[in-house]
Amino acid sequence: KSQFNVIEPQYHLAHIFVSSQPNVPAASIPGKAQNESQAHDKIKMVYNRLESGEDFAALAAKYSEDQDTARSGGELGPTPESQLKNTDPATRDAISKLKPGQFSEVITITNPATQKVLAYRIVKLLGKEAAGQRDVNDPEVQQFIRTQLRNQREQFLKEAYDESLRDNAEVHNYYVDQILKSFGAQK
Repeated sequence: KSQFNVIEPQYHLAHIFVSSQPNVPAASIPGKAQNESQAHDKIKMVYNRLESGEDFAALAAKYSEDQDTARSGGELGPTPESQLKNTDPATRDAISKLKPGQFSEVITITNPATQKVLAYRIVKLLGKEAAGQRDVNDPEVQQFIRTQLRNQREQFLKEAYDESLRDNAEVHNYYVDQILKSFGAQK
């Protein structure tokens, strides 16, 4: 039960990230922006497509340069409210103005010391969870428990299967047999 007690509000976020640095995060990304101008043009194009009604997750998967989140449609997972205070001010301000399902304008991420543009991002607020105890009847809690039980059972079955294979395995060293046969033939 304590596992489902949320201490502080949680934000469920997704983002589309475009770096203006040529090798950040990796130069091998298809369509990777190589400078600030290309990055700005790319994020503006993505923003215009979002404005015209295209799916955020599909655009994140196709254009986001954050390889860790792009595959999952840009989802960053639950972020505690206290962790938002550690993000850049522009992102924090943009998130505070969003309602669930909305996405931000293009956010410019700059180096605070040099004011050089490092990247651009668009953030979407997928949902906000208030602090407090989650009820066992909550569909998300039930799904989490199902997933945990399924994963535990899967792990147990994999270990049992591996152990069964090891116990019933027969190992023959044909190379040594071949050497011994040739050695015996030489005598």
